[in-house]
Amino acid sequence: MARLVDGLVPVVAVLFAFLVGAIILWLQGVSPVEAYRQMIVGAFGTKNGLADTLVKAIPLMLVGLGIAIAFRGGVINIGAEGQMIVGALLTTFVGVQLAEGISPVVGISVAILAGALMGAIWGAIPGYLKARLGVNEILSTIMMNQIAIQIGYYLLRGPMIDPAEVAAGTNIPQSARLGRAFDVPRFTDLARWLGLDRSAADLGLDGFLGEIYAVLVEPSRLHSGLIFAIIMAVLVYILLWRTTLGYRIRAVGLSRSASEYAGIPVRRTIVLSMTFSGLFAGLAGAVEILGLHHRMFEPAAVSAGYGFTGIVAALFGKLHPLGIIPSSVLFGGLLVGGDKMQRAMQIPQVLITAILGLVVLFVVSTDYLVRRRVARRLAAQRSAAELASKEELVGSTVQEAGS
Repeated sequence: MARLVDGLVPVVAVLFAFLVGAIILWLQGVSPVEAYRQMIVGAFGTKNGLADTLVKAIPLMLVGLGIAIAFRGGVINIGAEGQMIVGALLTTFVGVQLAEGISPVVGISVAILAGALMGAIWGAIPGYLKARLGVNEILSTIMMNQIAIQIGYYLLRGPMIDPAEVAAGTNIPQSARLGRAFDVPRFTDLARWLGLDRSAADLGLDGFLGEIYAVLVEPSRLHSGLIFAIIMAVLVYILLWRTTLGYRIRAVGLSRSASEYAGIPVRRTIVLSMTFSGLFAGLAGAVEILGLHHRMFEPAAVSAGYGFTGIVAALFGKLHPLGIIPSSVLFGGLLVGGDKMQRAMQIPQVLITAILGLVVLFVVSTDYLVRRRVARRLAAQRSAAELASKEELVGSTVQEAGS
């Protein structure tokens, strides 16, 4: 029962955030009921809305998985934005260099591995600084975000700029378009390959089921990166709960001193936690390029705040890889629905940002409350065990005295 309550706390936090947001909307002369209706319909009520929600859930899921590994290892990764950017940059560079005559399987695989490698390196740097020099990982990862952004601007205005932009004299800071061999297949392509060419109407599907089927088989932006992200979530679950390395990561996150006493290499584990975290953020950047944008452009626009929203998605999913899957879809829906609400209700974009910020604040706060509840519950269990031990000792003493 206690675990169920702990699991429901983030849900209640989101409801409270929306309640406060409703008050803000009402004070602005906007109907909260209609505004939230537009948000829900915009995110889940249409084929395109649902497709966009799932598209945004992909990078959130991958970033969230990396955040979960870092948090489980006792470190805080605020640098997923930068790790996404450098991963996207190297993916783009590899894609442009290998564009001629490469098979899609090889090209996509190499490009994804390049993004993962670059993200892992970018994550390992603050991990090493934390483990060896005691540098606060929050500060170092935030600073590396800015370094990644500036490196991106330099490359896109110089070595990686699209030659067509230079020839035209426009000099827009973006790379060349990657070859078609690097396009991650969309769900429409998968449906065509599987012979699923019948529409939802032909099958008699309507309502939400019809929308889901339409997203899977009809043209949309949804790509197979979603399948990849779900597979990664399962693999991270196996890593953390079914391998020795995962046990070490979780042990170090729970108690570094006890782990060191048990012979676990704490410093190496901290570096590995941040490396894995950066790897998944780099994967997110690679999948965004290969599945959606197909070229690198303004670095901050490619990362699009996923590095920070992914933290909240991970916390909402209780830092569990499988829990991050639905939480990423929820927060992807909030991003898409927020845009729809802003357009439909003609309210300032900053108001949408404020409402989403309230959700972030309330969800993050609940993590502290849940940890306090768990600590009190464990303390009560220890007290009860100690009391039972004393009573047993007294009882045995009385029995011996009587005999």
